Amino acid sequence: MTTMAYCRLMHTGRGVVVVGAGVSGLTTAICLAEAGYQVRMVAEEVDLSTTSCAAGAIWGPYLSQDERVLSWSDETRQILLDLAADVASTGVRSVHGLEAARVPTTPPAWASPLPGYRTATPDELPAGFSNGWWYSAPLVDMPVYLRYLRGRLDATGTPVEQRTIDAFPQAAAPDEIVVNCTGAGAGKLTGDASIVPTRGQLAVVENPGIDEFFCEHDESRLPIYYLPHGAQLVLGGSIEPGSWDREPDADVARQIVAQCATIEPRVAGAKVLDHRVGIRPNRPTVRLEHERLGALDVIHNYGHGGAGVTVSWGCALAVTRIVATLRGL
Repeated sequence: MTTMAYCRLMHTGRGVVVVGAGVSGLTTAICLAEAGYQVRMVAEEVDLSTTSCAAGAIWGPYLSQDERVLSWSDETRQILLDLAADVASTGVRSVHGLEAARVPTTPPAWASPLPGYRTATPDELPAGFSNGWWYSAPLVDMPVYLRYLRGRLDATGTPVEQRTIDAFPQAAAPDEIVVNCTGAGAGKLTGDASIVPTRGQLAVVENPGIDEFFCEHDESRLPIYYLPHGAQLVLGGSIEPGSWDREPDADVARQIVAQCATIEPRVAGAKVLDHRVGIRPNRPTVRLEHERLGALDVIHNYGHGGAGVTVSWGCALAVTRIVATLRGL
């Protein structure tokens, strides 16, 4: 099945405004437009200025407390694997690698069905790690991928208006459906106090010859990961709840390189090419639901935390089904 076919679940319908142009907003707008809806997009930040550009972007359904995430993630993985057939255009590739834990840990249930899954042998584990597991998963080069998504959206004729709104009626007419994909900014727009902006920083270095990824399995500490994208290697990361600061921190950057070098010594001497900072929209569960606000129908699609790419297509398809229901299709 082609990627476009995943989105063509239904056809026709008019008047949908997607607010927010990160990976969730772009993916949702693409699904709606390719399903035949008349779509507009309104966003404060667009393209590579969005916080999505700073995502580490390895597929992994880490929001396990939300039971919907596994199905959204699986839908997304299948589409990303389709896109990996043209890595030069999409920035998506399937990569084999190791996830490891410092204390004895049961691998997550979603890992064992993945291609290439097996338990790591003791000699394959970095020093200080107790157990681990190998598998193949999609990795996404976010600058390339965001350009691909924007091009695909532009091909549908969907207009994108860059401006700031303080309330949803500023973006939509009463007969239009609003889809809220504003990420961490949703807290202010909706009054949702459960969303916590969480700063994350990563470094991009010249790849010293690494072709497998590594991820530490421990959400309670600073994440250590390195993700190969051809000639570049993405290193992570940091977790700073409550911070909106988008400027790279030199001390954090040095810490990221140093902690990755404890796993893979070749990283220590790699030339640093870029620093990226984003704000994760952390929330106990994803908010994907319809709400009637005055005269407006609003569909919320935010709170994906660090799994925005992982659930992006699954959530976009879910939104498209809700739109169809509201339009009586």
